[in-house]
Amino acid sequence: MASNSPLPLPFLNNGIAQIAMVVKNLEETVEQYHKLFGIDGWTFYTYGKPLVKEMSYHGQPSEHSFRVALSYFGDMRIELIQPLEGESIYEDFIAEHGYGLQHLGVLVEDMQAALEQARAAGLEMIQDGSGFGLDGDGHYAYLDTQETLGVTIELIERPKRRHEPEKVYPPE
Repeated sequence: MASNSPLPLPFLNNGIAQIAMVVKNLEETVEQYHKLFGIDGWTFYTYGKPLVKEMSYHGQPSEHSFRVALSYFGDMRIELIQPLEGESIYEDFIAEHGYGLQHLGVLVEDMQAALEQARAAGLEMIQDGSGFGLDGDGHYAYLDTQETLGVTIELIERPKRRHEPEKVYPPE
């Protein structure tokens, strides 16, 4: 039976924008996706200080780093993540599950409003980072949904402009 009341988390209405996996070796995994599926256009970034201006882990300021490679499966963004240093939800995931699908990402227009909606629905933010865009914008935040939904949900407020990637694969 459909309800006429508004959903507590409307940011899921636009669907999943990203799937993300934690991997052991970023370079080798990207090469395999390219070799097996022909996926190219991978852009590599290292997230951590100084690129990410503010970071938290379980409500406390944090300094951790991870390297990502981004591309697309059709219209779906794929993110491969290799943790580098410090405590993070990626290290927690590996310790509990091994490598694999770690989160689903949804785009939000207003991160603060989305986080307020999540808190009102009883969901806690477990890690975030902000200020990684060229103009100091951009914000990602992970919600504690692994136990209740079977996967972590990431809220993504994309920056208007990105820094140039460290690397593109295959080389152009």
